[in-house]
Amino acid sequence: MKKFYIISTLCVFVLGFSMCHKADSLPGDQFDDRLSGGSCTVFDISSQAFKQSMSDLSARQQQVHDKGDAIFDQVFVAPPAKLFGGLGPVFNNISCINCHRGDGQGFPTFGGSNSGMLMRISIPGEDEHGGPLAAPGFGVQLQDQAVLGATPEVRLNIAYSDVPVVYPDGSVTTLRKPAYTLSNAYTTLPGNYLLSPRLAPKLVGMGLLENIPEQTILSFVDAGDKNGDGITGKANYVYDPYTKRKELGRFGVKANTSTIALQVASAYQQDMGVTSYITPVESALGQTQMGAVPGTDVGTELVDSILNYVTYYVQTLSVPARRDVLDADNKRGEVLFTQLNCGACHRATIQTAANASIGLRSERIHPYTDMLLHDMGDDLADNRPDYLATGREWRTSPLWGLGLLVKTNANGVAYYLHDGRARTMEEAILWHGGEAQQSKEGFMQLSKDDRGRLVKFLQSL
Repeated sequence: MKKFYIISTLCVFVLGFSMCHKADSLPGDQFDDRLSGGSCTVFDISSQAFKQSMSDLSARQQQVHDKGDAIFDQVFVAPPAKLFGGLGPVFNNISCINCHRGDGQGFPTFGGSNSGMLMRISIPGEDEHGGPLAAPGFGVQLQDQAVLGATPEVRLNIAYSDVPVVYPDGSVTTLRKPAYTLSNAYTTLPGNYLLSPRLAPKLVGMGLLENIPEQTILSFVDAGDKNGDGITGKANYVYDPYTKRKELGRFGVKANTSTIALQVASAYQQDMGVTSYITPVESALGQTQMGAVPGTDVGTELVDSILNYVTYYVQTLSVPARRDVLDADNKRGEVLFTQLNCGACHRATIQTAANASIGLRSERIHPYTDMLLHDMGDDLADNRPDYLATGREWRTSPLWGLGLLVKTNANGVAYYLHDGRARTMEEAILWHGGEAQQSKEGFMQLSKDDRGRLVKFLQSL
């Protein structure tokens, strides 16, 4: 029987292996604020800042990580192929790295190798596990590319309109609001479909986030808003098709995936049409595409070890260090961040548990997330439920590495929020609503200089 959480075929992990240094061995006032990932932090501000491994991996663990890195960059092709086959029949992209540029975010475009966007689809209701109900003929994700002989499920397009914002001090900025259109569907779309755009996120520190104890995350829930700050938070519980049980959601913009292994397997299946032992069913199952392209219904396409290599690679990515922590403007921005209660959702400090399988001991980390769902208001709502997440709720995005997105993106431009609509951190703040409305309004009340200091603090993360 395959072991989902133990990569036994790759390496033998024992407690004696080199591990990240235990962060809680120092008094709280002696922690270095630059160490966003504790001892699993890398001092790199280059375009490769998101691609570095945890520094304390053993030689064997580093070898496994490097193999996963190479596969992460590998282009998959249509069957039949002896190596890295199984692409399609419909898909969104041809490799992991094409969406996660430099292991960072994608570009908010559809339909090409540079695309880093996908579109979830469903119809009202729930499936047998409480998740989104698949749209007949389209499943739960739209694939806008296809191999030779097949037809893309649909074409997707984004158009933006300007939304002016005027600050109380008279300053003006302009947000851009996206509108999505579907065309050239290969068959009739259901009339009541629900859509949710998703931009590929940065991958840094996911192994650390996976090892935050469940009870720690649940302790952040403030049901009923007992402290009266307008922030509640909710955990999502999602179905894992491999373990066949409901588990705490940790990953995805709606916390709709419970583990990195499932996240990786689902990306291969939905984004590339490549099946694995975790997700063995083609995303196009039941479509006319399946019979039109030979070799697309041959069963599991991804070798188990390859999936495990990539999972381990993502689990052992380090976190870039925070920069310019002694800068006076950054320090002032951090104070403002706290005063505006941004940290109620974007929690600065969390302690992880140990995990010997990836060489991790308990780490004091600074991810700036609580891993919970929050109501972000009508302006950001997709109106598409995802397990316990409503159409207005989103998982708090980790902010570590935020200031390096410009460097890690190939075109030198960063995009923010779940759909990349925000071109600057200022725009991202101004889109906040719902539970974050009070913090957003407080930001708008700041002087122009203080708004700049808060953004500068975010750029240091």
